[in-house]
Amino acid sequence: MPNDLIVPYRVDVPQSALDDLAERLDRAKLDEVGAERLDGLLDRWRDGYDWRVWESRINAHPQFTTEIDGLDVHFLHVRSPRPDAFPLILSHGWPGSVVEFLDLLVPLAADFHLVVPSLPGFGFSGPADGWDRHRTARAWAELMRRLGYDRYGAVGNDLGSTVSLELGRTAADHVTGVLVTQIFSMPAGADEPLTEDDADRLAHSQRFIQRHGAYLRLHATRPDLLAPALTDSPVGLAAWNAQLLDAVDPDFALTNITLYWLTGTGASSIRFYAHDARAVHPTTPTTTPVALSEYTGDYFRSVRRYASRDHSAIVSWTTHPGGGHFAAHQAPDALLNDIRAFFEVYGDRTPRP
Repeated sequence: MPNDLIVPYRVDVPQSALDDLAERLDRAKLDEVGAERLDGLLDRWRDGYDWRVWESRINAHPQFTTEIDGLDVHFLHVRSPRPDAFPLILSHGWPGSVVEFLDLLVPLAADFHLVVPSLPGFGFSGPADGWDRHRTARAWAELMRRLGYDRYGAVGNDLGSTVSLELGRTAADHVTGVLVTQIFSMPAGADEPLTEDDADRLAHSQRFIQRHGAYLRLHATRPDLLAPALTDSPVGLAAWNAQLLDAVDPDFALTNITLYWLTGTGASSIRFYAHDARAVHPTTPTTTPVALSEYTGDYFRSVRRYASRDHSAIVSWTTHPGGGHFAAHQAPDALLNDIRAFFEVYGDRTPRP
């Protein structure tokens, strides 16, 4: 018999774990070359950053765990006061966590019931192996079923974008629409003619991959080479994860890094890429309505031609100036407005008991 039990959860990190982290930071040994990139962040981590403040912010929202496919999945469940509120499931990416969405929860919950899970192998869902976007999408569909949500929308960023789009395929009878901040569709096979705008977008992403994309290759091919450094050294974890957090508030960056450290998920989070790279991905396009809410400050720019090849029902494509890769944190008002506008049309607001 399946275990559908949903258990209340509260973040309560032992002080001994924080003391151990502080001692490790004090003993850190850095190579002089390139250390300046981390100096400011580490100084803040040692003196001034307060995990308990962010722990309280997370605990301000109801949290639960439930076992799905052998994993205790952690999630926030914030219900709206509206009787006709439409449910949304929000998925984060790497090197992020549920913390990505904290700035959105209160304003978004005015109109929507919100389910915000920690990806398998990430954060409070704990270390896990063998998960990719497809297995995660199936788990998300089961989670929403357990919560009693028959019709719902999906919102995602980074890896969460891939999971959300796959959820729209896996649970097409239940997902009314998917809004993401990136559509990671890339060239496939023969060269395809591109508009000038699409060519500029592709060049933008390729420049990032050429200059900063080593992490993508390593995550997808040899994640276990990094595992000891990410698991044994908080400075090693910070050095690796902070490469994509340079443009965000230092305390936001440190909270995500600290969360990975305290939950021991630095290594398992990057294995997600390897399992996803080895997975067999469907070649037919998705048919669930899709919206893109993108930001020129993101290091990745979606290419319309490739995105339309993989998703046949892209109904909205909105480009915002500025922002960044973590839109829910860096441009919350713009993302909030896009979510509201999209699901006003592609959400089912039938009142529920």
